Amino acid sequence: MSAAAPVASATTLTPSAASPESVEPRLTKKILTADHPTWCPGCGDFAVLASFYKVLEKLQLPHEKIVCVAGIGCSSRFPYFVNSHGIHFIHGRALPLATGISLSRPDLHVFAFGGDGDGFSIGGNHLNHAARKNIRLTYVVMDNFVYGLTKNQTSPTSPVGRKSKTDPQGSFDRPINPMKQLLATGASFVARTHAAQVAHMNQMFERAILHDGFSVVECMSECTMFYPGAFDDAVPRKGGVFETIDETQHDTSSDVAAWALADLPAPGKYGVFYQTTRPTKNAMERNYIAETQAKLGGASQKDLLRKRFEAMR
Repeated sequence: MSAAAPVASATTLTPSAASPESVEPRLTKKILTADHPTWCPGCGDFAVLASFYKVLEKLQLPHEKIVCVAGIGCSSRFPYFVNSHGIHFIHGRALPLATGISLSRPDLHVFAFGGDGDGFSIGGNHLNHAARKNIRLTYVVMDNFVYGLTKNQTSPTSPVGRKSKTDPQGSFDRPINPMKQLLATGASFVARTHAAQVAHMNQMFERAILHDGFSVVECMSECTMFYPGAFDDAVPRKGGVFETIDETQHDTSSDVAAWALADLPAPGKYGVFYQTTRPTKNAMERNYIAETQAKLGGASQKDLLRKRFEAMR
């Protein structure tokens, strides 16, 4: 991840064919697997990890170009279990760090992982700004409606009335609607899936990764220790209904239509709520730098930075 490494085309989201001179080994789950996952038995995050392996196997992204970033929480252990470049950052601050990596190294495929607390509570403000800036990265939020790592506290998505150690009488607070928040703050790809629906999860992850912009997938991932059965209403084998979005009827380019879907009562619908194409901050910054260099006779980026610092004295 040295800044001096050669930079490939920043708009290439799928790997190019390897040259005959240097054929990289095919990316497999075995290659991608690092440490053994340490989640509680039955945790939905196991399925999310397996799905991530599966999609990376399919897309065959260059192994050395994959970066996993996470904050704090059960789901934020992700980088330990993926054999790639990885960084474990402080609580709620995964997205600012992932933003810096994406902007400084546009050749990389940056993935951020977190939970409902890391993403919608302490990291909520950072989520808003990463979304509005349309940073080119993929953010997977494993939402379990509870703080599980610290053993059962109310989270930003806990439903009203749910009892926990911090709300023994039942939560008074209206929960955050992640889909509405993401739509309002400008994410250019917004989807929702379920850890028990692996085929659907694979599809959502693949589409998110191939999207050129800030893509977010909220994955309903059950905490079997402190909130078992939280998402059974969307599991057919448990009597629930898993209803996917019919994109022949739903206009994914319409934020108004997406908002209407986001307003449906639980279990709601699953799939791509919204997807649009607009310039990423990555592309706009690169264009600005190139234009400035051209105006100054091909000055290097270091020279531009030096001139800026001199002007600030």
